[in-house]
Amino acid sequence: MKLFLTGASGFVGSAFAKAASRRGHHVTGIVGAFVGTLPGVNENRSLDLTDDAALTSAILDTFPDAIVNCAAVAEPARCDADPARAQALNVALPATLARLAHHLSAKFIHLSSEQVFDGASATPYSLQSSPKPINLYGRQKLESERLVHAAAPEFAITLRAPLLAGNSLSGTRSLHERLFADWSAGKTPRAFSDEIRQPCTAANLADLMLELLERNDACGVYHWAGADALSRLEIARRVRAHFKLSETAAPIEAMTRAADPRAASKRQATLTLDLKPLAGKVKTPIETFDAQLDQLIIPPAFRAWYFTQA
Repeated sequence: MKLFLTGASGFVGSAFAKAASRRGHHVTGIVGAFVGTLPGVNENRSLDLTDDAALTSAILDTFPDAIVNCAAVAEPARCDADPARAQALNVALPATLARLAHHLSAKFIHLSSEQVFDGASATPYSLQSSPKPINLYGRQKLESERLVHAAAPEFAITLRAPLLAGNSLSGTRSLHERLFADWSAGKTPRAFSDEIRQPCTAANLADLMLELLERNDACGVYHWAGADALSRLEIARRVRAHFKLSETAAPIEAMTRAADPRAASKRQATLTLDLKPLAGKVKTPIETFDAQLDQLIIPPAFRAWYFTQA
């Protein structure tokens, strides 16, 4: 397949390009200011994704079999800091891509988030659960879902994804890479003991995206995540243990939501997902957190620091 990939230099986008290349697909990767080699990308283009005319021209020129949208302002704090740009990339962009996919009869994969839910449920959210986002990022993702499936109901797949682990292209994007950044700088990261997440790796999510593109029976909104629901504190501690770092070299400050009610008002307490109907129907495995840890590497920028601690 010819694939048009936005956000090709990002965490999920770069993982998707590698997965697609392994399976023999041709990837046209769209980046912003990124300069460098993108493994798995056959053709690399720099493009302002808020420029509808330029985007339309690029897609019509490529005439892809599928469009994969991995571009987003994916951090809630960054959405709050620049809501207009977040709206352009999180809502307007996927709506435009969906319209173009419909025009070309091309498959379209869009990434959403478990943050469309409020985090107040003690049981996993299913596809029948009513979304109720509590922050701007979640509201934008929910709006994008509605626009995408209105524009391309026969061609669009939306995946609500969880907190992501893994190794990013930049070495600074994933949860373990950010922990290393703090530890190497002598900082003590804070982690909530009462915020529950269900992580999977970006590579695992990318494999699922590719599998769904290669099938003829996938359409609509789906949930995907890992096998284990863990507190942010437990995630951080298990990362530390995996890399055999001491509590002195890699301190972690445990905290509760009650200690920071202002932050908690925009952060979900428990985000777990019911993975039906995909679970059991796809070849892509649901990863345990142990399996995710086994894939992690020491971020290149922090290797010198790490080997002074080991």
